[in-house]
Amino acid sequence: MTEQLKQLRDEIDKIDGEILKLVNKRAEYAQQIGIIKKSDTIYRPEREAQILSRVRQDNPGPLEDTRIAQLFTEIMSVCRALEKSMTVAFLGPQGTFSEEAAIKRFGNAITTLPCDSIDAVFRSVESDNAGYGVVPVENSTEGAVGRTLDLLLQTSLTVCGEIQLPVHQSLMASQPDLTKIDKIFSHPQSFAQCHHWLQTNLSGISSTAYINTSSNADAARLAARDEHAAAIASKRAADLYGLAICAENIEDDSKNTTRFLVLGTQEVEPSGKDKTSLVMSAGNYAGAIHKLLTPFSEHNVSMSRLESRPSRTSLWQYVFFVDIEGHQKDKNISRALEELTKKATFLKILGSYPAT
Repeated sequence: MTEQLKQLRDEIDKIDGEILKLVNKRAEYAQQIGIIKKSDTIYRPEREAQILSRVRQDNPGPLEDTRIAQLFTEIMSVCRALEKSMTVAFLGPQGTFSEEAAIKRFGNAITTLPCDSIDAVFRSVESDNAGYGVVPVENSTEGAVGRTLDLLLQTSLTVCGEIQLPVHQSLMASQPDLTKIDKIFSHPQSFAQCHHWLQTNLSGISSTAYINTSSNADAARLAARDEHAAAIASKRAADLYGLAICAENIEDDSKNTTRFLVLGTQEVEPSGKDKTSLVMSAGNYAGAIHKLLTPFSEHNVSMSRLESRPSRTSLWQYVFFVDIEGHQKDKNISRALEELTKKATFLKILGSYPAT
């Protein structure tokens, strides 16, 4: 070992020692905050969003901002766990993109609760079996997740966060020889997202041999049992079920992203960069929709999403899911919502939360 290398390693050891002391000091302060809060809510989305925004802004490099955010998410996760344990429900089983989204938001120091349906995620939080739930709401390729929208209309839960997860699909099998593959397991959305790749690279396998599963993780589990089967799923699922990756990033759209919502029971305070989700309906007359949207333009409120959905209460009646930029406590949004209350036949604020 050269003297220069030894000196550099000695310096790293000293820095590691300082990091260890400082992380534990932060943990001590977190414990003290937990004592002061007592039974109050431990997870504060707006506070954690502000911390992540600050460290990204202050990051001098060479570590990328995304890596710094991951590091601090885990630090906050283990410190939060010292205050109080947290259970997060997600659309399971283990190895799904929903689980990835939950860990991306809350870190690894949580208890995860896999659920067999989106309905079960909602029920888990509503019945206090979980403090929070993570559900998919839309995909950049396939559009809205209808069941999530329907349940948001009915639930008493609040949307208290969102997660944008880049979705990279992998083809995996128990052995890497694709000539032995005669069937593929996956979720219907994943087949749709990888259609062009499959037609180009696996044209010898008929679409009749595409077998739909309830989740990508379940597809990986089934492929692990059959040497002639492959699955389309995440790398996490491949690791979980001991499968070999045959091809990576096979999604047709390299920017393929799924947006998830975090469900809870708390109202989130403003973070400085927020989003508000709501659902509303208009009267059945000419110009009703235009009239409904007027308060947004009059109060300079930017709308980032408008999604229609059958109301399921009356024939040919629709509700509109809307995302606007800002918090419902912001003056301009508060005024716009006040006017909207007078114009809409139905209005429900789903929640305000930090925008990602």
